[in-house]
Amino acid sequence: MTTQEVANRYYELACQHKWMEILDEFHDDDVICREPEHAAARGVQVVTKGREANRAKSLANREMIETIHSQYCSEPMVAGNFFSLVLKRDVTFKNRPRMKLEEVCVFQVADGKIVLEQFFY
Repeated sequence: MTTQEVANRYYELACQHKWMEILDEFHDDDVICREPEHAAARGVQVVTKGREANRAKSLANREMIETIHSQYCSEPMVAGNFFSLVLKRDVTFKNRPRMKLEEVCVFQVADGKIVLEQFFY
């Protein structure tokens, strides 16, 4: 798949909130995920290497959420081997007040797989 095809399919699945399907279909076995440094204060691992470690992190993050009130994914923008999009969520975390989250997500694609993802929030 081309980067544009991966981006289009990612967007399709993200709009359906199928995050594990995205991980299974597009993440390379050796994918690297980078979160901002300040995410460590919430107990989020800043750098995660490998699809299974990324899956475990995603499941752990989901466990911290009590309610997802709404989610939004922008259409992707593609440049070379990269695509980006904006994710917005209105969530209530366990034992915390409801909040609105926004992040810019940047993905690098090689051979039809996401090999690097980086989040800015």
